[in-house]
Amino acid sequence: MLSACDETDIEKGTPSCVRQKIINLARISTCKEGGASVLEYTFQGQTVYSFNPDKCAVSGAEITDENCNTLGYIGGRGFVVNLKINGEPFSNAKYKRTIWEQ
Repeated sequence: MLSACDETDIEKGTPSCVRQKIINLARISTCKEGGASVLEYTFQGQTVYSFNPDKCAVSGAEITDENCNTLGYIGGRGFVVNLKINGEPFSNAKYKRTIWEQ
């Protein structure tokens, strides 16, 4: 049973490992304010996914490739806020679609 996130909530054509990470994100996301999401981009010549935690999280967004290899993290709170992946600003990424949102 997928409880907080079933197959109809995830966009078609999403790689299976990304689907599993979304299910896990939905399970650990307990913030009443919500806000967790997964967005698909084109960045550095490949499709990448931004796993954005809920509004209560202190961590930034995890950026992965189609095989769920972590490329890095962007954002965050406090004194250190990273905005680059592999030395390139993630603002250069081209938004494609929202895969899932809470």
